Amino acid sequence: MDVTGVSPARRREVIDALRRGTVPHAGLDLFAVGLERFGNALDEELSAVAAEGAVFKAVRGEYGSGKTFFARWLAERAKRRGFAVTEIQISETETPLHRLETVYRRLVERLATSSHRPSALRDVIDGWFYTLEEDVLAAGSVPSAADGMPDPDALQRGVDELLERRLASVARTTPAFAAALRAYRRAAVSGDAATAEGLIAWIGGQPNVSAAAKRTAGIKGDLDHFGALGFLQGLLAVLRDSGHPGLLIVLDEIETLQRVRSDVREKGLNALRQLLDEMDGGRFPGLYLMITGTPAFYEGHQGVQRLPPLAQRLATDFGDPRFDNPRAVQIRLTGFDLDKLTRLGSRVRDLYAVDADPRVTSLADDAYVGDLARAVTGELGGRTGIAPRIFLRKLVEQVLDRVDQFDEFDPRRHYSLTLSPTELSDVERNAWRQRATDADDVELDLP
Repeated sequence: MDVTGVSPARRREVIDALRRGTVPHAGLDLFAVGLERFGNALDEELSAVAAEGAVFKAVRGEYGSGKTFFARWLAERAKRRGFAVTEIQISETETPLHRLETVYRRLVERLATSSHRPSALRDVIDGWFYTLEEDVLAAGSVPSAADGMPDPDALQRGVDELLERRLASVARTTPAFAAALRAYRRAAVSGDAATAEGLIAWIGGQPNVSAAAKRTAGIKGDLDHFGALGFLQGLLAVLRDSGHPGLLIVLDEIETLQRVRSDVREKGLNALRQLLDEMDGGRFPGLYLMITGTPAFYEGHQGVQRLPPLAQRLATDFGDPRFDNPRAVQIRLTGFDLDKLTRLGSRVRDLYAVDADPRVTSLADDAYVGDLARAVTGELGGRTGIAPRIFLRKLVEQVLDRVDQFDEFDPRRHYSLTLSPTELSDVERNAWRQRATDADDVELDLP
């Protein structure tokens, strides 16, 4: 892949993230090794969503197989098409799946577009009102005031009427959403910043909004479980009208449902089934919903199998990985092997080398990158699938940075791979084979 066309800012952002051992938030297409086979199918599904369809996708993979990377890679593809995107970590304490009002609130908090970082809700809504004004003015139904400008009161009425028409289907089930939008615009136009902030927070599902702000819109209370679906429907309508053809929602780490109380698990699975039912019923045009989980979540008795209607929806036959169907409702990630890991490292090296000393390419050549990949994998018990994060961190921080800064540094002579428990995640630490040099260093797992 040609990396010379990548902007310096983007290169720097990616390299800095890898140096920290985190997944970059942009530029993931540069590292999509092994994911090319999914590209066409995902693009077809995004096109279907943009045409006011709805798509559900379940991604399965063991820990370290790249599920989060895959989701963010898809998010980048979606943003390039104008989609809004959001990623939610399912958690028993912070974001329980059965509390859809909490899921909606987290959705809004992490809402992003290609031009706005989280939370993009206010920017989206302001852009929507601007679009409504332009549509009203283009219709030629607003008279001019004495100064020759459009009459503000007539424009306000025109926007309100158009708002009602655009949100007609939402207002039938969730009239408070439209009422809050109208009141927000009035507050924003009149310069009442406090009321506007309160109402935008309420539209975003935030609790504890002042009663005074809610009174201006004639609304009461906080968002509840059932209202959340209506708010999601309204958000999709606003996004579509403001130039965003769809919304990608990623529910990551959904396998945490397996570790909660049985009653909470049942409610969470049922909430997911309810969402799918509503999508099938055509309630959410423009929604692409993706969940990620481990094989145990899809196949084990503490996961999807506990709710047969949901299990039937997600059922997918897997055979030879070479012939996995990327269009299926459930797709699997097989993770990295040494060849993919080496190719990934070489891409990172090439990206780094654009702004670095030419010695980077010669001293950290493909052969050396392959040797480092084998060494890191060996330290992790041969589990190539969990090696990418720590491998790329060592490559950037310990090898490429040093070659770039120190003229005498040669990684084959001056660098020896070492791992410590403090730099490893729990999964990496469990796989790490610590090399004991003394009897006291041996960790015994005694009952």
